[in-house]
Amino acid sequence: MGSWNDFNDAQSNTNLIPKGTLAKVRLTIRPGGFDDPSQGWTGGYATRGSTGAVYLNGEFTVTEGQYARRKIFTLIGLYSPKGPDWANMGRSMIRGMLNSARGISDKDQSPQAQSARRINGLGDLDGIEFLARIDVGTDATGDDKNEIRSAVTPDHRDYAQNMGLAVQPGYHPPAQPAPQQSVQQQPASPVPGRPSWAQ
Repeated sequence: MGSWNDFNDAQSNTNLIPKGTLAKVRLTIRPGGFDDPSQGWTGGYATRGSTGAVYLNGEFTVTEGQYARRKIFTLIGLYSPKGPDWANMGRSMIRGMLNSARGISDKDQSPQAQSARRINGLGDLDGIEFLARIDVGTDATGDDKNEIRSAVTPDHRDYAQNMGLAVQPGYHPPAQPAPQQSVQQQPASPVPGRPSWAQ
């Protein structure tokens, strides 16, 4: 029998990105219409499931490289009636995403870093780009599927290369201010014709 009669030795087409792959991704939150202003969940971004669990329905699109345009669907936990574990995992995931997107070491506790880990609302996460570690989990039917469970921060040796930043010895990306901070006023541009001492 030829290879076009017996397919037992054909490769399975799982179409999965290998576990542990680092990829730059963009998060798109698929709105679920659930708000709880007392928790800071506004704008309809959160989804409430039939069990009472609340989560962000995340669609992560790989932005560049070998797997560009591939989509990975992962829920980010906000609340579970079973206890705090799911929400804590979700908070940890969002902290990692902010650290990765804004170039902050997870160990950095400076006022600038703490400020950059704050958001005005869940809408600030929609469109955020960061470096993710791709994982493999199972879907509701037990089939393998890609997931994102963690973000890669500047502490990782491959962060700068994968984020498209120039790699320098001792490279530390600058912490970017959080969106709610006001931008400092730039000094007025010099008046033409005046000497520098009179500016």
